Amino acid sequence: MLRNDEFLYQLKSANPIESVVGSYVNLLRQGHNYVCACPFHSEKTPSCTVFTDTQSFYCFGCGAGGDVITFIMGIENLEFSEAVKLLAERSGIQIPEQNKENGYADKKRKIYEANREAGNYFYLNMIKGSDKRGLNYFIERKLSPQTIKKYGLGYAPDSWDSLYKHMKSKGFSDEILSDAWLCTKSEKNGKYYDVFRNRAMFPIVDLRGNIIGFGGRVLDDSKPKYLNTNKTPVFDKGNNLFSLNFARNSPSKKLILAEGYMDVISLNQAGFENAVATLGTALTSSHATKLKRYCDELLLCYDSDNAGQKASQRAINILSEAGISARIIKMEGAKDPDEYIKKFGADRFRSLINNSEDANSFMLEKCAEGLDINSEQGKIEFIKRAVRFLAGIQNTIERDIYISQTVEKSGISKDILKSHIDSEIKKNTRTEEKREWNNVVAETFRNDEINPESVSHRREANAEEEIIRYLLRYPEKAETISRKAPPEIFITDFNKKVYSALCNAMTKSEHFTVSMLADEFSLAEMGRISGIEAKNKNITAVERGFEECAEVLKSYNNAENLSDESILEKFQKKGKK
Repeated sequence: MLRNDEFLYQLKSANPIESVVGSYVNLLRQGHNYVCACPFHSEKTPSCTVFTDTQSFYCFGCGAGGDVITFIMGIENLEFSEAVKLLAERSGIQIPEQNKENGYADKKRKIYEANREAGNYFYLNMIKGSDKRGLNYFIERKLSPQTIKKYGLGYAPDSWDSLYKHMKSKGFSDEILSDAWLCTKSEKNGKYYDVFRNRAMFPIVDLRGNIIGFGGRVLDDSKPKYLNTNKTPVFDKGNNLFSLNFARNSPSKKLILAEGYMDVISLNQAGFENAVATLGTALTSSHATKLKRYCDELLLCYDSDNAGQKASQRAINILSEAGISARIIKMEGAKDPDEYIKKFGADRFRSLINNSEDANSFMLEKCAEGLDINSEQGKIEFIKRAVRFLAGIQNTIERDIYISQTVEKSGISKDILKSHIDSEIKKNTRTEEKREWNNVVAETFRNDEINPESVSHRREANAEEEIIRYLLRYPEKAETISRKAPPEIFITDFNKKVYSALCNAMTKSEHFTVSMLADEFSLAEMGRISGIEAKNKNITAVERGFEECAEVLKSYNNAENLSDESILEKFQKKGKK
């Protein structure tokens, strides 16, 4: 994407960040700014702030941040050029000519290519290879050839490096294969080996048709049973859903949320194309935000065991926070949708959908399960369970409806029940705030993955960040600032790279925007850059403070450059005074 500063300035002006972010999450006004529950991680207390003056956002919980373009990149999992295109279409602005991508965007493109080649390799290996274990597994699961082809299912051979050799023959570098999490380097001998071995393979496809990762199921008794691609530049399991690329085209405004790959594939094969699943993780607020764009109502179809029921309750709360109504599909005689359809057929499953129950009513009924609520002890236990459940309903109107149902069922006074629920909510809020604070404290002492050198150079790293903050506050002074504090005096590599990129972009651009750095830095790194400014936004950046920070770095460099003899000489001179 051509870095046309005038175009980017117009694009951001036509897409106010509060308007764009507000189309994905509920914003609450707080002075000149807005706050919201972060769409990039699960939380109950809002920790994400949208700054109207700088047209930026920052989450003080997970560190996500940037401007309107980086927000779209993160929420839609798009590359820079694609996010710009989306915003341009949204505002009716024509995009300038494009040129070749570079940096981080180029890495993402190569990972997409590697995943596509690996997916093709797994598929052809299963269909044409001599080892038929993968194909036999899918045949035993009653999948048709059409379904196997539709989902691009495959088999990773029982070999240490067959994929690695194939990918190297296609010209892919070790770095890209490692970044894509297809191959990994052995610490013992330094050789690369395949991540997925002897597994039935499920490609994970995004809404643009790119393979972004894989899920692999073992065909023996080894552990783990399922192995999913780790977080990569193009994949985050907490932000993606399996088969959403098919489900979004379904005419139904209802989506079915199942637990596993095979559940979704079996449902799809039976005619229910509106089925999706999370990728080996519990439902997150980010998932809910994405689901809300494609459905008015969600049908929960989790396993009927205890773990499935607990997952249902967690999911109901998250969906409620996102403003999505949910219903429960109750299956009897089968543990999951895959088994139910095989035993009873698609028509019976469609009947289950038509007779699905309101999610909160279902969970309230579960509170009475195994209890004799006509007895005093049973009634007390039911009320305790109901209080815990009702305290988790975020919408106050919905909560009041189910409070009335509980009063009718138990005979307890509504005022007494509400007082217990209020106490439970306060307790939950304190627990959540303590948990989030502990996470912040833990993060402070945890190794810094983005700037690892900051751990051993805290004073210098803090000084560097203050200089960067001063530069972000006064971009028109970039030439003067970079002359007084040249990038060479920076100690940590990450901050030096950020500072150099900022100085370069600011001195060349009349309308600087952080988005100009999107090709050089990952979304996490872009969030860190935004965080440098956001964390001390209320503190005025003054020239004297900038000069003192520059002196800290210069002093460190001077001390580092002194020889042992020079240091001894300085101490001797001090001693003679």
